[in-house]
Amino acid sequence: MEMKSSIFTATHGVMTTEVGVISGELELRSTCEDDGSLTFAITYVGAEEWYTLPGEGYRLHDPRDHEVVHRILATVLERKS
Repeated sequence: MEMKSSIFTATHGVMTTEVGVISGELELRSTCEDDGSLTFAITYVGAEEWYTLPGEGYRLHDPRDHEVVHRILATVLERKS
């Protein structure tokens, strides 16, 4: 299992399953299991409660791609326009 984390500012918000849209300074956490299955969670920086991003069944063909997918998602969620 491998976990990646990134902090970013979401000016337009990020949709979560539990509470709808959250915005501001957020932390994205992605976890990749050895079989390539992925999970994504997000929280306000410094908060204890984590929320899930909508969707399920995410899987990488090659778990070595986890870093790239994590960076792409963090960049998309931070988009300014």
